[in-house]
Amino acid sequence: MTKFALGQLGDIEIKQLKIFKAVVESGGFSAAETELNISRPTISNHIAALEDRLNINLCKRGRAGFSLTPEGKVVYDQTSQLLNRLEQFRSTINNLGDSPAGKLRIALSDTFSTDARFRLPEIFRHFYQQAPDVELQVEVDHMKVMEKMVLNNQLDLAMIPYHRKFEGLNYIHLFTDENYVYCGKDHPLFDLPPEQITDKLINSYKLVHAGLKPHEEIYHQLAQMNLSASSYHYESRIAMLLSGCYISFLPAEVARPYVEQGLLKPVAQQIKHFRLGVAVISKKSAQPNRARDMFLHSIRMIHKDSENAPPY
Repeated sequence: MTKFALGQLGDIEIKQLKIFKAVVESGGFSAAETELNISRPTISNHIAALEDRLNINLCKRGRAGFSLTPEGKVVYDQTSQLLNRLEQFRSTINNLGDSPAGKLRIALSDTFSTDARFRLPEIFRHFYQQAPDVELQVEVDHMKVMEKMVLNNQLDLAMIPYHRKFEGLNYIHLFTDENYVYCGKDHPLFDLPPEQITDKLINSYKLVHAGLKPHEEIYHQLAQMNLSASSYHYESRIAMLLSGCYISFLPAEVARPYVEQGLLKPVAQQIKHFRLGVAVISKKSAQPNRARDMFLHSIRMIHKDSENAPPY
């Protein structure tokens, strides 16, 4: 019977675990070379040393490809948790003082980076002036992923369309989007006179939706529509609209450049329409984090004249 015994972990073991995690998430040794910027033989030596240290075969590699052993899956899961906790510890300690350092992890929904209403350059500038030593890590992701990551302490804050509310999150409402149904110039609805566009006709055409569980107002709009495709990101939804095969709800500001070019058109604005808020989320019970609090303060300062409450 194999005995597993592990003493204290040092810097060498932490480094090897990081390499192991990168190999797993890259899908193999060759793919991890680019991620880690070290050679495949070096990666192989690190994994072999880690296996010797743990007295466990972590993975299978050969002609059949890369795969984890059952024990390797456990080590990977525990490694992910360990490295995440180490990063949380480092970030929390670095962000306790009046002049925070370390990393601040932020995620945005698509189009927010360049949306003038968000005033993101002003927010970054205001924050940088207060905390120039903080390293910002900013990504674009799916709303469901961002909510989960904030709740799991994998993100410090996120900026999302306000589809729903979780009890474990704080929300800062920023602005409100007016959403209408749009079609592309090659869609049958594009040249149809407004008086001929009825609710029944709109509901007969294939609609691309966000793929989220909507709040009550949006659900009321979608309930009778022909939900035939889903895409969270506006960019891909717009591409589907431009095919002339689908219709979709879009925020007016997101659709505006395409409307001005004559590529998209809002239809039945009196029949199909809803308002959707945009919010910044952070975890209610998160550990003290001076950098996060300062970034939220920057948001409040830049948006101090915004609406006080979401539109529903």
